[in-house]
Amino acid sequence: MTAVAPGRAGTPAVSARRASVARARRRRILVWIADHTVAVSLVVLFTFPLVFIVLTSVMTDQQALTPDLWPRHWQWSNYAEVFRRAPVFTWLRNTVVYAVLATAAMLVSSVPIAYALARFRFRGRNTAFLAVLTMMMLPPQVLVIPMYLFWAHLHLTGTVWPLVVPSLFGDAFSVFLLRQFLLTLPQEYLDAAKIDGCGEIRALVRVVLPMMKPAVAAVALFQFFSAWNDYYGPLIYTGENPQHWTLAVGLAGFRTSQAVEWNLTMAATVIAMAPVIIVFFFAQRAFIEGVTMTGVKG
Repeated sequence: MTAVAPGRAGTPAVSARRASVARARRRRILVWIADHTVAVSLVVLFTFPLVFIVLTSVMTDQQALTPDLWPRHWQWSNYAEVFRRAPVFTWLRNTVVYAVLATAAMLVSSVPIAYALARFRFRGRNTAFLAVLTMMMLPPQVLVIPMYLFWAHLHLTGTVWPLVVPSLFGDAFSVFLLRQFLLTLPQEYLDAAKIDGCGEIRALVRVVLPMMKPAVAAVALFQFFSAWNDYYGPLIYTGENPQHWTLAVGLAGFRTSQAVEWNLTMAATVIAMAPVIIVFFFAQRAFIEGVTMTGVKG
């Protein structure tokens, strides 16, 4: 009779060891699922609407009205049809002009204001900062009538300028974030710059701004996304002139005129979302770093 060598495949010891390894692997998988259940659920919850919009955008008109979730025929021509039926390039141009100019104007004005509130010592500084916080709590609907009358008196309604020019006077939320970040910077850097002969403006440009890049990137992205998705402001000031509509206003009008053709409406929605998703994809590292580094000091 041939003896079975210890440890050879098929022996009870090897089988038990393999079963133990399999149980440990299953246990690790179950523990990972338990630890990440909430995160996975949130990912599915937030991803499903985007996937639904994309899938509907390539369906036929008839299938878009059915409960089907997967296209039977991938109709990519819906995107070309959207550009044929609506002046999407004009809406896109107006949106880019509005978002870029508003972001640049906000940075030019908010950075010096935040620097003054964080580094200058003057009477009423805390009161000025309290006024900034108060402006964050003021709903824009409160000022819409007097501001509209003001811009109408200047004959600027029907254009994007009433949306861009107010950014030159700073943004309360951006000033708050930038000030909080500036409070975390060591004063020794500014003292060394002043010893080398730098004034306040030169110290801000040459010393402070390079260290503020994460915070500046964060507030710039906040402002850019806010302007890109803004519907209320463009509707009030450019609603009377379709040549100056932004994507948000144009998409709402397109949805009204194409109420039955949901596949085209979803295709237009994808076109409006794509630039923002691309920008965030390439700038997410700076955005997250800027948000996490805007401290809570002060």
